[in-house]
Amino acid sequence: MNVVTHLDAINSPDTVVSRYVVPSIRCAGCISKIENGLSPVPDILSARVNFSTKQVVVSHLPDLREDRIKELIEKLGFDAQILADIPPTEEKGETDRLIRALAVAGFGMMNVMLLSVSVWSGAVGPTRDLFHWLSALIAIPVFFYSGRPFFSSAYTALRHGRTNMDVPIAIGISLAMGLSIYETMTSGAHAYFESVVMLLFFLLAGRVLDGMMRDRAREGISALLKQTAPGAMVLTEKGVTEWTATKDLRPGMRMVVAAGDNLAADGVIENGTSNFDFSLMTGESEPQPKASGDLVLAGTLNLTAPVTVQITATGEDTSLSDIARLMDEAGQQRSFYVRIADKAARIYAPAVHSLALLAFAFWMFAGAGVYQSLIIAIAVLIITCPCALGLAVPAAQVVASGALLRKGVMIKDGNALERLAEADYALFDKTGTLTLGRPVPVDLDHLTLAQKQVALALAQASKHPVSRGIRTALLSQNISPVELDNLQEVAGEGMSGSWDGLSVTLGKPVKSEDYLSCQLGIGNEYADIRLEDEIRPDALEAIGRLEALGLPGMIISGDNAASVAKTAKIVDLTARSGVSPQEKLEAIEGFRSEGHKILMVGDGLNDGPALAAAHVSIAPGSASDVGQQAADVVFTSDSFLPVALAVQTAQRTMQIVRQNFGLAICYNIIAVPLALTGMVTPLIAAIAMSLSSLIVVGNALRLNGAAK
Repeated sequence: MNVVTHLDAINSPDTVVSRYVVPSIRCAGCISKIENGLSPVPDILSARVNFSTKQVVVSHLPDLREDRIKELIEKLGFDAQILADIPPTEEKGETDRLIRALAVAGFGMMNVMLLSVSVWSGAVGPTRDLFHWLSALIAIPVFFYSGRPFFSSAYTALRHGRTNMDVPIAIGISLAMGLSIYETMTSGAHAYFESVVMLLFFLLAGRVLDGMMRDRAREGISALLKQTAPGAMVLTEKGVTEWTATKDLRPGMRMVVAAGDNLAADGVIENGTSNFDFSLMTGESEPQPKASGDLVLAGTLNLTAPVTVQITATGEDTSLSDIARLMDEAGQQRSFYVRIADKAARIYAPAVHSLALLAFAFWMFAGAGVYQSLIIAIAVLIITCPCALGLAVPAAQVVASGALLRKGVMIKDGNALERLAEADYALFDKTGTLTLGRPVPVDLDHLTLAQKQVALALAQASKHPVSRGIRTALLSQNISPVELDNLQEVAGEGMSGSWDGLSVTLGKPVKSEDYLSCQLGIGNEYADIRLEDEIRPDALEAIGRLEALGLPGMIISGDNAASVAKTAKIVDLTARSGVSPQEKLEAIEGFRSEGHKILMVGDGLNDGPALAAAHVSIAPGSASDVGQQAADVVFTSDSFLPVALAVQTAQRTMQIVRQNFGLAICYNIIAVPLALTGMVTPLIAAIAMSLSSLIVVGNALRLNGAAK
């Protein structure tokens, strides 16, 4: 079901949408089990799993209760909570618990590995026993505390008659811990505490990153919804105004919106005329005039004059909430993206555990005895531990992300590197993306020295982006400001003051053909200052590099046609202008239906759904909070080259990942037969497993020089 269709189902008056948090969703198998299990149920219209937020979104008829759906999910073997019943602090609590478990595992791993050095160096007798007991005192508490996420998940799965990836993990670390305790109590030569705590640490690191990504997805939608005002001044029947919280607003109410206030609801202007900042919805940087009878939307900013607005939509029915839903639903387009390592692990883990069981049975039948057969089975489990396989992707991602970070490119989701490498077509927003979003003067040579000095004095007293651009340009010419009296700024009108008895003004920017201009007045003399949004440095070179990397592209912007056409000519791209957030989504869907994997580069609040829906997305550091939250990658410099650098590094990263998979497979081809034949002890198996992981990490470290 595509995003638009699903939203239509949600908005139907006969449909209820319920959301459930299901933390135990771990893989594509879990997604399939839940969706296929719920979809045939009468009164359920659709069931979708959002893997990034670990949520299940169910559209159903009103007769079906929320708690009944919760029971159905639990019968499928997954603990579920109704999202509306979870306090925000509790919703983030799972990640915090995983971080604490990771910290404990890291502490235990460092100390147990340190103690193991003495044993590996040849300690024997009472000295060896002492180090084993000290290792046990550290490892056993770590095992129970840091292993809880895996034990709990495995128990839940087995209790409902199914398996997941946590079942073999729990079995493997439990057997290794049990054998280690037995070896310690009987003064055996080998214990494997370091293998247990190290495996826990690596597994928890992956879970923590997963939890952080889910928290970030929630924060992105929350940041968008915060653009709505907390309330409004509502006109009562007596003609007086009273403050009303947003949650209590209803269609038909009349709210008075002062200049400088955000709207708390959608509505139609009843009285007054004003300019509104609609960049939230359209990306258009210029204020839009609105008068009686015009529609205005929640989250937009009233710039110049008070207006009375009759409310038409509130709460989840506003256009802003629609964008938030689009972001959430669009994010589910990535829900079925399963990493290569996950696919391999679903086959690999059950296979190696079956091998361990067969090895135990074979050696028992061959007369080796319980102890020796168990030693061989555990050696098989340890040596085939998928650490190298599991590190093949994240090790490369971590190194590449660090290299990019040093170049001012932040990878928010390691999986984004995979998707960046897969992208084959790019869509670029204009304002604030290909351009800096900062109007700058085109030519100041026509101004006299006195005009420049007055303009600087007026501009440096304002924080308006246009004033900042004029100030920067004049200061670069070593202009000194004059002293002005009676300085004042009127919102939406500009700056004014007096100089040597003359009235001086710097007016608001106005659109003139395909550029902006503001008027400088000194007495009865006026001069226009022409401004243009500056193209990002290296934009043309970056787009050329992207094309060389296999990513042709086009501009898709909410700005006016003349402005977009001018930018398109400079960067040599085709373009579409006047595009709404919904139309950007439809464009991405169209490219996807043709088999393309889209890279979306945008910055505005209106780009949020498109950034979430694209196969992968990039936003500049100057982007809105919502744009940065929705994007997978953020670059901090004014230059546009980091976009090409990110794609180039991602492609190199995936080459390293494929090499790592090859190394991991070769290791298992050699190691598994040795373990099955009893030629490898658990200690050697632990060393070999660690060595294979180090080889994979060492190969990944070559990416340190990739971000150039």
